[in-house]
Amino acid sequence: MRRTVLFIPLLLAACELRDVRPSSAASPPDTAFAAMQERGETVMGVDQYASAHVFEDLPDGGRVVLDNNAAADTAAIARIRAHMRDIAAAFRAGDFAKLFAVHAQDVPGTAVMTARHNAIRYEPVDRPRGGEVRMRSSDPAAIRAIHEFLAFQRGAHRAAEHEHP
Repeated sequence: MRRTVLFIPLLLAACELRDVRPSSAASPPDTAFAAMQERGETVMGVDQYASAHVFEDLPDGGRVVLDNNAAADTAAIARIRAHMRDIAAAFRAGDFAKLFAVHAQDVPGTAVMTARHNAIRYEPVDRPRGGEVRMRSSDPAAIRAIHEFLAFQRGAHRAAEHEHP
């Protein structure tokens, strides 16, 4: 009888611990994502957590959008716009080195985009809170490569495919 009396409170305590442990244990930090965000801030000069990316497939290519979350942060908006102009010029030349610096790996689609850089137009566009690079081509292989590139970017940056109104 005495063992049963001691056993029941221990059993109840174990059940409570089992129920609490999963909800109170923090999920492990995503160090790879955090490292990429840090490299992105270094390369772009833009706080990755204070901005939002969109990587949108379009029938003739696609676009990369980067907007600052705060419309009042004019310095960050200016840095985004300058970065988007730099990226458009680099991509136009077939230079994807900054992408490698951010992702620390080859980025899918960029080998074809490099080989066919003359078949792709890269147009920087200023936006109210940042900028975008519009990519256009009539070359089906280049368009597929752009879509592959954008799909990778969406996943890596945990970003949207379309803007939300």
